[in-house]
Amino acid sequence: MTEIRRHLRPALCVAALLCTSAPSVLTARQAPAAAAQASPPTLTPLAAVAPLPSDADIERFLSEGRIIQTRGTKTGVTDSVRATLSDGVLTHDAHIQVVDEYKREFRTTMGLEFDFRDSWTFNVAAYRIDRLIGLHMVPVSIPGRFQAKPAAITWWVDDVLMDEGARLKKKIPPPDPLSWARQMRMLRLFAQLIYNIDRNVGNLLIAREWRIWAIDHTRAFRKFTTLVKPASITGCDRAVFARLKDLDRDRLQREVGQFLDPDQIKAILARRDAIVARLDSLGPGVLFTSGNPRVAR
Repeated sequence: MTEIRRHLRPALCVAALLCTSAPSVLTARQAPAAAAQASPPTLTPLAAVAPLPSDADIERFLSEGRIIQTRGTKTGVTDSVRATLSDGVLTHDAHIQVVDEYKREFRTTMGLEFDFRDSWTFNVAAYRIDRLIGLHMVPVSIPGRFQAKPAAITWWVDDVLMDEGARLKKKIPPPDPLSWARQMRMLRLFAQLIYNIDRNVGNLLIAREWRIWAIDHTRAFRKFTTLVKPASITGCDRAVFARLKDLDRDRLQREVGQFLDPDQIKAILARRDAIVARLDSLGPGVLFTSGNPRVAR
């Protein structure tokens, strides 16, 4: 058996979420746990959905759990593994990525990109920044090792109905349009903040209670200091907005400095400033109180 140990050193892309109102969100882009139905799946009452362990408990499990089975994932362009872990009490799956590539030049569907980076480290950074602003839309992800390589070990999302691609293909409307619209606004804001150039409808997961999970951030954190499209920022949860404004260099350095370089942190803060300015210009009417209990109040 392989033991996971904490690693102490740690044809829709940007246009789908960064640039338009089309949303999207572990990576290998997890396969849906259940096939989408012809009619909208029932919105399960939150009280009927088993609560997740705390972030601290999940981190401890991902760090201390032992792999008892592995298999490949069905989708995604990077080598990744779905693993079943057990700590003797809990058994649960995790997603493991070891990708860490750098290219001076890399051509994408959007054109030529310089200083291209595709790295597992960004999954951990995205999780930590998500929690810093109280969003809670990114699964817990920790640095670890797999087969002697540094890796991101990420909690596998349970009770997935479908991804956003399947929902759009089958034209399934969300059962609560207002809640859905608010989640989409937060998702677009987060994609702008972390500058994810590989956001697409295959890595936006819709859980059984129609909560969205944003997965696959290995091509995020570009060093651009401006937003791709400011108009995509149309609203924000009040509590998240307050935390967003409180972000500073010291806090980011403590939380993600081992995964991001100073220029990446500087770019995050510059994009944060642009997001705040955009929301301020729209007025207080674009702020809302989310009905999502995961959003820290």
